[in-house]
Amino acid sequence: MANDPRRFLRYLQAERNASLLYRSLAELVDGDRREAMLELASIEDEHAAHWVAKLEENGIEVPPAPTTLDVSDAALVARAQSAGFVDVLRHLEEAEGADAGMYDDEPEAPDFMSQDEREHVEMFQQMRTSLEQPGAAMTMLSSRKAVSGGESWHRTDKSGSMRAAVFGVSDGLVSNTALVMGFAGAAPSNSTILFAGLAGLLAGAFSMAAGEYVSVASQRDLFRREIEMEAAELREKPEEEMKELELIYRAKGLGREQAAEVARQIMGDPKTALDTLAREELGLDPSELGSPIKAALSSFLAFAIGASVVVIPYLFFMGDGASTTIPLILAISLALIAMVVVGGVVGRLSGRGVVFSAARQLLWGAGAALVTYAIGSIVGIQVG
Repeated sequence: MANDPRRFLRYLQAERNASLLYRSLAELVDGDRREAMLELASIEDEHAAHWVAKLEENGIEVPPAPTTLDVSDAALVARAQSAGFVDVLRHLEEAEGADAGMYDDEPEAPDFMSQDEREHVEMFQQMRTSLEQPGAAMTMLSSRKAVSGGESWHRTDKSGSMRAAVFGVSDGLVSNTALVMGFAGAAPSNSTILFAGLAGLLAGAFSMAAGEYVSVASQRDLFRREIEMEAAELREKPEEEMKELELIYRAKGLGREQAAEVARQIMGDPKTALDTLAREELGLDPSELGSPIKAALSSFLAFAIGASVVVIPYLFFMGDGASTTIPLILAISLALIAMVVVGGVVGRLSGRGVVFSAARQLLWGAGAALVTYAIGSIVGIQVG
């Protein structure tokens, strides 16, 4: 049977069924999780195409692809619809873990297929973590994408400082530009515009810092709770936790016996077991859960930097007789340039594309400034 090419039929059926299941589950979610499920289905389609080619080489008739889910998969989709997507992820993770080594002893299977199957387990682990634990992000990178220099789906920043800094600059720039343009449209003095800009800068910076502090502190509390729950499971269900560790290491390429032995050794030290499960299952580093103070400070400084762009020109045109046109032109010019730069940086970090993100930032920022300037002009005329 080991040399019987009809074994390819079994592989083909498994890959086709998995692809159909993943596409069905993708219809129940959106965003990155939908993208992840479709990516998994696409990989299964590649595997299926390989076995179709092998069957044709051996003169074996290729059966038509299924158009409906089998009974067990249909039940799984129904369960996801009724109980939620996260409810089926552990089942998918365990099923993929059990089949992670299906191609290890198959000479007709390329090496990347075995690696793909193991990465599927990691994908489901990360999706489950991101759903059970708000704020967590999927970070899995396909080995084939890594070789070709592809980007990971998400760039993570555990402390929250980078995210707070980048988006703080963007928020400060757009909001204070709109505020200053609103006052400029009403045609008050340069000193009034400067005061309004500084007030907007300080109010916004303190507000952003407070919000970021609360957000990161709450996330940190949530992460700690997840680790405490994992510790409780270790005490109450050690055998289940050891099985999870075994599946994790099988997904990373270890054989069944070797993975089981590694899991047993890790479980021998409760502290090591908790640290390992926190990292491997929850995707958390217990020693780096994020700093609320650092995130708040980064947010404050970043917002202040962004908000100061349209304020700076007015510092040099104070007093009676000072031009109101020159600082306005300078403020608009600096704001537009900054919007393009900030948008480009956001696009680079997010992977969305520098040109697209820069154009989007410019469109919305300039649009907000134009609207507030028009409103300011109307109010100024009415008051005047």
